[in-house]
Amino acid sequence: MNQKYDRGTLIKALWLSVILHIGLIAVLFKGDFANETKPKKNTSVAQEVTPIKATVVDATKLQKAINKIKKQKADDKAAEKRANDAKKRRTKEEARIKKLEKQRKKKEQEKKRADKAAKESNAKAAKAEQIRKQKEQEKQKAEDAAAQARSKRLKAEAAAKKADELRKKQIDERKRKDKAAADKAAREKLLAEQMAVEMATRNKARQQQMMSEIQRYGALITNVIDQNMINDRSTMEGKSCKLMISLAPSGFVTQVRVVSGDAVVCEAAKRAVYKAGTLPVSKDPEVFKEMRNIDVIVVPEF
Repeated sequence: MNQKYDRGTLIKALWLSVILHIGLIAVLFKGDFANETKPKKNTSVAQEVTPIKATVVDATKLQKAINKIKKQKADDKAAEKRANDAKKRRTKEEARIKKLEKQRKKKEQEKKRADKAAKESNAKAAKAEQIRKQKEQEKQKAEDAAAQARSKRLKAEAAAKKADELRKKQIDERKRKDKAAADKAAREKLLAEQMAVEMATRNKARQQQMMSEIQRYGALITNVIDQNMINDRSTMEGKSCKLMISLAPSGFVTQVRVVSGDAVVCEAAKRAVYKAGTLPVSKDPEVFKEMRNIDVIVVPEF
């Protein structure tokens, strides 16, 4: 039977079939009893047996009809059972489909939630990674800045140390040179004094002559210095300077050293000597020998 029939339709068909069969049985019974009760005229004994046989035949038909009805009922029940079974299977299948659909929707929702959670997790991870990289960059910048500052500080300390060492070296060198110059001036002065004493004891007259000659050239040299010297009353008045001048036989100035005196006057006097370049000297070898390194006292005149 077609599964599209529902239970109500089957029940209606079943009752319709029962009613039709009952109606059929009633018609059969009515026909049989009418034949049995209706009297016949002038019948024989043999004729009376015939209705008995007809009655038996009609009972058989009735039994067949009853069996047919029973069979129809059984078929209807079987059809109904098949319809119920089909409906149960259909209901079960629909329930299974609904369950599967529910499971699918549930899985889909779970997947959506999982995707959303994964997306949020990925976003958080990406943001955390971005923050980590930013912090790492800031840390690297700070380390670079610290390294640059440290390098700059070390360079500055090294430069300061080098400058201090150079300054100390220059001071020591200047002290050494000053001491050497002072020692040399003292030695030369002592030598000149010793030579003067020796010359005085050897030939007083010659010494006097030579000293006079030296003094004369000393005065000439002083005069040349005065001519080339730039004087300043405000800084030089009342002050003097003693120089030791080393000369070549031609009178060329080879060296000028400050023996003593005012620094301003000595500096101006040294410039004047170098400006002159050549100073008056004696042609007498002995006199020149004595005045090769001549002491000159410079007193600015105004």
